[in-house]
Amino acid sequence: MINSTQVSYFTLAAYFDTGMFKYLYFIVVMCLYISIICANLLLIVVICRNRSLHEPMYLFLCSLCVSELYGSTGLFPLLLVQILSDVHTVPAPLCFLQIFCVHTYGAVEYLNLAVMSYDRYLAICFPLQYNTLMTSDRIAVLIAVTWICPCFAMVVLLSLSSPLQLCGSVINKVYCDTHSAVKLACSNTDGINIYGLIATFGTIFGSLILILYTYTRILEILQSRFNMNNVPNTLRIFLSLYFLTCQPLFNPVMYGLKFSKILLVE
Repeated sequence: MINSTQVSYFTLAAYFDTGMFKYLYFIVVMCLYISIICANLLLIVVICRNRSLHEPMYLFLCSLCVSELYGSTGLFPLLLVQILSDVHTVPAPLCFLQIFCVHTYGAVEYLNLAVMSYDRYLAICFPLQYNTLMTSDRIAVLIAVTWICPCFAMVVLLSLSSPLQLCGSVINKVYCDTHSAVKLACSNTDGINIYGLIATFGTIFGSLILILYTYTRILEILQSRFNMNNVPNTLRIFLSLYFLTCQPLFNPVMYGLKFSKILLVE
């Protein structure tokens, strides 16, 4: 008979004994965490304190910075504790809290990038109508949807997975995640797995489709302004890939550089 129980602690089994090197790892990870906190807090403070930056793209960038703070705080503090710990156990409530933070952070990050690409699409393709299309109410709705939808999806997922009877407590990772926890269940979890896949692929592919669509339209605008007939086919392929894949990832950096120049001028 399978011994099922309601687990009160999880063991993170991916950690291994590093001896004295654990202090070096701790310092490196701590410096990385502090750098993330300082960089994103600096951008948030600059955006909030300068009214000239109270524009849609900077508000979306501010939301992106908040998500970076949220996600890193959901991961790094527990990671730092585990690096120094000799017994790598995590109370179940804390483990589920980390699951909620890490997974919602990933979804919010994708949706933020999608919203930022949509904002650039409107600004470039509809410059005359941009101010009427991107109103303060629409900005608030887009930011709210970016955060509320992932949180609601994770609340549903955790409400389905947390009551499960588990036949083990060992997670073979350095942090808690839904898939690893659900794999420990004694009962059938097909329904939870299907819901998780739908939510994950819906968020990721929905965001990617929007990003691909907006940057494809922007690329078409650029092609209409320049004669691309004499451009080598290889270069055209590279440019199309750049706009469709790299540009969304570089948006936060470019926005940050742009408003730093604005501040220097002021």
